Amino acid sequence: MRDRFTVVGRATGCHLFEGDGTRPIDEENVHVKYTPRRVEFPEEIAGWRRAIEVEEERKEAAGLPHRWNNARFAVERVVVTRTHLAEVPVVSLTLRDADYFDFLTTSLNLDRRQRNGRTLREQYLEGRDPADAPSWMNCSFGINVALETGKDGKMLFSRRSALVAGPNSARWNSSANEGMAQQHDLPGDGGPVSLHAVARRAIYEELAVHDGDRTRVELLGFGLDLVNHQWAAFFRAVAPGLDEAALRLRWTRGVTDKWEHDRFEFVDANPESVLGFIADEPEGRWTPCAPTLFYLALVRGAVERAGGDPSGRFAVEEAEQEIVSARSL
Repeated sequence: MRDRFTVVGRATGCHLFEGDGTRPIDEENVHVKYTPRRVEFPEEIAGWRRAIEVEEERKEAAGLPHRWNNARFAVERVVVTRTHLAEVPVVSLTLRDADYFDFLTTSLNLDRRQRNGRTLREQYLEGRDPADAPSWMNCSFGINVALETGKDGKMLFSRRSALVAGPNSARWNSSANEGMAQQHDLPGDGGPVSLHAVARRAIYEELAVHDGDRTRVELLGFGLDLVNHQWAAFFRAVAPGLDEAALRLRWTRGVTDKWEHDRFEFVDANPESVLGFIADEPEGRWTPCAPTLFYLALVRGAVERAGGDPSGRFAVEEAEQEIVSARSL
């Protein structure tokens, strides 16, 4: 029901819901509405959740590695409109209460058969629009950031650690990826949730990029992971005073969430190098939405170099065609 983003001859598992990289979505045009009301599972699915909770509590009591629960958000709906005159995008995101065990309940069981003989994927995602799935199927909203170092012009690729729960462990992913959590992202003063603030938190906690680094953060679009059914926001971040050496040195001195990644690659932030890296890594080593994010970041950089002309994106398309031809993809 939803098309899949294609890059270097590969159809990814990502649907690009909004954005093409040529222009950012202004922070003031992203409206997040939060309703403090928990998602409600059907009876059978609620039983799956209880089993997960009991098992994780058992492992914790036994001193074994376990997953800890925390309050998160479920996506009720994502609506994109345009302003009347300039026709710039306006995004309305409606959230409600969920937690990490709610997310595990569906994400780990999309292909598990219910008593009715159908899987969650078959019943709620295939044969209908997955963007309209019930909110209890949407217990994850991820902020994905492509980081560029301005001092040496590098793009950062991060490989998720095998210690990270879920289907994307041990795969190449965005530079930083953060699931929205109520403890960190719900303002105590009752103000609205800021996706840009979550993006800044992501690059701080996972990459040790601080506010003092004067990093420019832009929202480029939204996507839907059609394989794992997870919503995603795509950001490009440019840190003008940082380079690969400075970041690697920082990481040796401690990173808040250092355990989330086990490998980093810095690649020249030009279309030939970035798309070449994507093409040269086997398809199965990528998370579904990471190639989409990096492509959008390349387009944004190309448009900036063209003085803001959207046709700058053609430089990315031309580089992609050359890579596909040279590698017979």
